[in-house]
Amino acid sequence: MDEQVPRVVIGMDPHKRSVTIEVMLADESVVGGGRFDTTVEGYQAMLASVAAWPQRVWAIEGCEGIGRHIAHRLLADGQDIVDVPAKLSARARVFATGQGRKTDATDAHSVALVGTRMAGLRPVVSDEQLEVLQLLVDRRRSIGDEHTRKISQLHRILLELLPGGAKRYLSAAQARVLLAGVRPRDAVGKTRKRVAAELVSDLERIYARKKAADKELQELVAATGTSLLGLHGVGPSGAARLLVEVGDLSRFPDRNHFASWTGTAPIDASSGDHVRHRLSRGGNRQINRMLHIMATVQLRTPTEGRAYFDRKKADGKTSMEAMRCLKRRLSDIVYRTMLGDFVAATATGPGGHPGQRL
Repeated sequence: MDEQVPRVVIGMDPHKRSVTIEVMLADESVVGGGRFDTTVEGYQAMLASVAAWPQRVWAIEGCEGIGRHIAHRLLADGQDIVDVPAKLSARARVFATGQGRKTDATDAHSVALVGTRMAGLRPVVSDEQLEVLQLLVDRRRSIGDEHTRKISQLHRILLELLPGGAKRYLSAAQARVLLAGVRPRDAVGKTRKRVAAELVSDLERIYARKKAADKELQELVAATGTSLLGLHGVGPSGAARLLVEVGDLSRFPDRNHFASWTGTAPIDASSGDHVRHRLSRGGNRQINRMLHIMATVQLRTPTEGRAYFDRKKADGKTSMEAMRCLKRRLSDIVYRTMLGDFVAATATGPGGHPGQRL
């Protein structure tokens, strides 16, 4: 009888044009590895080098970042993949080597150690709907960044053309009206006005692209059946970002784990009899930003969020402290909403979701 081939974990340190791998058994002994190009030939050579271990799991660092391209190639070939967070591999590297110096080989070794030792790593799965959403929400974010750059340049030039400049929230149409009333006589002033007019034209094109992108995202997010769009302050971009970044909600045992991931859970910094908590600088910063936008929108109108914020201020908290409390509460609401959608989709419990009162 043939000896059973053992299951192995293949740790990978990915780069754009090359990857370094290490093949590790369950007892943490290293039985293979190497460095391969990400060309077609290099990719095939890498698969050939691990063909002796058909029962394999690829542990890849940064599957949503630099390792995304190679992870999706492996997914297309039916490979099993888990995502290793960079923080975990960094800790494993320090414990394994006694120092934090990085090489591709030590990185691949630390990733393999995490893949072998840690249970509960997020499996990477192929979801066409989420892939489309990620492409479009990233594109929408880049359009927004481009708008910010253009409007900043326009404000700087208008400050030189008009005494006191223009108001903070300025639309392209308003800027065009302002420019129509400017009559510079010198060459520098005329050039400033011409450049400002070009920026206004750029902004008009950006507005049209933003409107089209928002409409497409609205339709795609609605097609997922999510209830996130029903939350005050969550638009198509925010809902799409949540769906893309969260992925499988079952990886969060409860709302507290979710809040830690969003960076809205305060960190205990108590010492002795002095009890205090400090602001978390960790977590997913894109989702933290989305929650901050959601909180800001709710504060503009008489909403439950506004009332909660005012109650915290009345209790003696500063505006920043009250905002942090509000973001944490909104994180819980987002979690409950997504949990309700998850339960309804998997049909493992009663449909719907709890109320969203603060």
